[in-house]
Amino acid sequence: QVHLVESGGGLAQAGGSLRLSCVASGLYTMGWFRQAPGKEREFVAGIGWSGNSTYVTESVMGRFTISRDNARNTVYLQMNSLKPEDTAVYYCAARRGPSIVTMMSDYMYWGQGTQVTVSS
Repeated sequence: QVHLVESGGGLAQAGGSLRLSCVASGLYTMGWFRQAPGKEREFVAGIGWSGNSTYVTESVMGRFTISRDNARNTVYLQMNSLKPEDTAVYYCAARRGPSIVTMMSDYMYWGQGTQVTVSS
């Protein structure tokens, strides 16, 4: 059983920053997704096992950075220049395959989510 625990969400002002963390019970390809009220869950960023390969979706490119510390089994999502439209519940997810993928169905394991609210 794979356990994922997110932390770091909260309230930020537009233009501010937050860093999300996700502790996993092993080494996996990881992704961050988000779901805003009334919208479908969407892919935000992904990172491979070693951390050498990353991918972020266009809407957050240049503002969000994904990284990992395998010694701590932790994946981070650094979110800068936050916008009100970034408000959502953020989920980390894990998959056993080596490739970064953007489809929810390709991730087997999910955290409980952490709320991020950005005020204007």
